[in-house]
Amino acid sequence: MTTLPIEAQCAHRVPLRAESKRRMALVLLLSAGVTVVEAVGGVAAHSLALLADAGHMLADVAALGLALWVAHLAERPATPERSYGLLRLEILAALVNGAFLIALALGIAVEAYRRFQAPPRVHAELMLGVAAAGLVANILGAVILHRGHEHSLNQRGAYLHVLSDAVGALGAVVAALVIVFAGWTLADPMISLVIALLILRGAWQLTRESVDILLEATPAHISLHDVHDRMASVPGVSSVHDLHVWTLTSGVVAMSGHLVVQNPADNQRILECVQGQLEELGIRHITVQMEKDPTC
Repeated sequence: MTTLPIEAQCAHRVPLRAESKRRMALVLLLSAGVTVVEAVGGVAAHSLALLADAGHMLADVAALGLALWVAHLAERPATPERSYGLLRLEILAALVNGAFLIALALGIAVEAYRRFQAPPRVHAELMLGVAAAGLVANILGAVILHRGHEHSLNQRGAYLHVLSDAVGALGAVVAALVIVFAGWTLADPMISLVIALLILRGAWQLTRESVDILLEATPAHISLHDVHDRMASVPGVSSVHDLHVWTLTSGVVAMSGHLVVQNPADNQRILECVQGQLEELGIRHITVQMEKDPTC
């Protein structure tokens, strides 16, 4: 049985992880500042919308802190007790973030319903100024995290948090403008409900992907039938069985399977061919059990 080491598979991701940590640390500081500004502005303007958004931001600051802490822990080396190290903490953090975003979306929807029943009275001009400042800061944070978020579920979770903050701030700006120029206070709960639906959509996708990885499901971008056919097409391979493909952590896809070969003397050649075929699919952590065809 031949296995390509996980250390070699993950080594190329070290610069990505370091860059991800720097980006999340910067956005964490930015988000903490926006939280303080919105909380103070909400109290001064008697704005429940701003206070609610400040609470949303505070929760996201905590989520960003969790994501940053997990990114640091994931860099610890493997041990005899944890042969893969703490790589999957990244996925657990993404799952926590996704679950929290779902709860947050439901909470916003409940609060929107309450505001339909009793719209709050706010100082719309002050609300507009604070919300606009929050929008600019959140857009900057989203831009910082956008690069590389597709390579890390952990960073993607943080990115979705900041993006939801930006959408929330935009909704507060629109609601403030409507209240200033039209005096229609129901704009606040209506926009809040739209924001909740947008957050729920992204959170559901993040949670589903995290659960799939933890359940060791076949990655969505890889066809198990294609993997089987590529391996079976290698000259000297009689059959393939006990085939599994799963994701260890973001960007690290693993595969294990049994190859029935006609001539054990060809094992090394067959293994190299299989590795070349699977690397084209983005699979680099490969474990193969070679078995001699009893009919040959």
